[in-house]
Amino acid sequence: MRARLSDIAQQAEVSEATVSRVLNDRPGVAPETRQAVLTALDVLGYERPARLRKRSAGLVGLVVPELDNPIFPAFAQVIESTLAQNGFTPVLCTQTAGGVTEDEYVEMLLDRQVSGIVFVSGLHADTAANHDRYRALIARPLPVVMINGYVPGIGAPFVSCDDREAAELAVAHLVALGHRRIGLITGPDRFVPVQRKVAGWRAAMTRLAGVAEADLGSLAELSLFGVEGGEAAAGRLLDRGVTGVVCGSDLMALGAVRAARQRGLTVPGDLSVVGYDDSPLMAFTDPPLTTMRQPVTAMAVAAVRALVDEINGHGAPHSEYLFRPELVVRGSTAVAPAAARSGGGGSNRHRPGSSPLAVPA
Repeated sequence: MRARLSDIAQQAEVSEATVSRVLNDRPGVAPETRQAVLTALDVLGYERPARLRKRSAGLVGLVVPELDNPIFPAFAQVIESTLAQNGFTPVLCTQTAGGVTEDEYVEMLLDRQVSGIVFVSGLHADTAANHDRYRALIARPLPVVMINGYVPGIGAPFVSCDDREAAELAVAHLVALGHRRIGLITGPDRFVPVQRKVAGWRAAMTRLAGVAEADLGSLAELSLFGVEGGEAAAGRLLDRGVTGVVCGSDLMALGAVRAARQRGLTVPGDLSVVGYDDSPLMAFTDPPLTTMRQPVTAMAVAAVRALVDEINGHGAPHSEYLFRPELVVRGSTAVAPAAARSGGGGSNRHRPGSSPLAVPA
């Protein structure tokens, strides 16, 4: 037992006396310290004493799209952790092309008598989908919360990043660097986040870049989400002389970088690229990607809190919580090529982080 106490204390970075107090469920230990000791037990493979085993408050379903896009595992990780902290056991359901559908996952979750479901970028974000499926769940009644996608008339909490503002901030960043021909690359327009990005981009292009509304059509390319879709769309926009692109996801932005390089162009020397999400590892791409950061942790925690309130009968507001994106300036954006700048000047090289809209990477 002595050796085990020592191992646990070392793993949790606390004293052996503290470990003893936690294992014997004695008072005088801060909650975060107590959790650190319990986590150390789990990591080292020791079984928790019976008195310390918390009964699950119930199962909660978590339905996410494919995990190829790293932003979805990022959401899943925070949601699962926050659910566990609230005593609930998460049940992760991951969709893949041609695999189990969202509706099939929901039936499986209902069979397991889940206490609620969190949907991340599901069919609620698709304006072409039948949203009666969610009304039926709420009528059971079953608490649900939906992330990134809004459906008017659904009595549930919605949590979204402000996609319109994200597109406007991205355009403003590129305009400040002297770009005027700024393209938009994003997914199919039946999705709510896409529609909002398009609206924000159009508003910013007319207001800040001085582009006529009638000329915007040739600067927007709606494609399939992913690297390949971004690459194909960027190729078409490069043929039309864009010097900057705003992308609907980081993966699409990486596709735009690849399209530029295949033509012998440099990023950001010939083409500036702005992504969306700030998913893991984007600070380590070549070049490091300038992107609009979704506040994943804040959004996920808010979604879980709203669901727990619903489960406990407190009734979270049935409205949309909008979270502000942040511009993270890295190495994929720079001053526009001299021939593309209007009004001369602006010869100073852009310094990452110098924009008043930027936050540190």
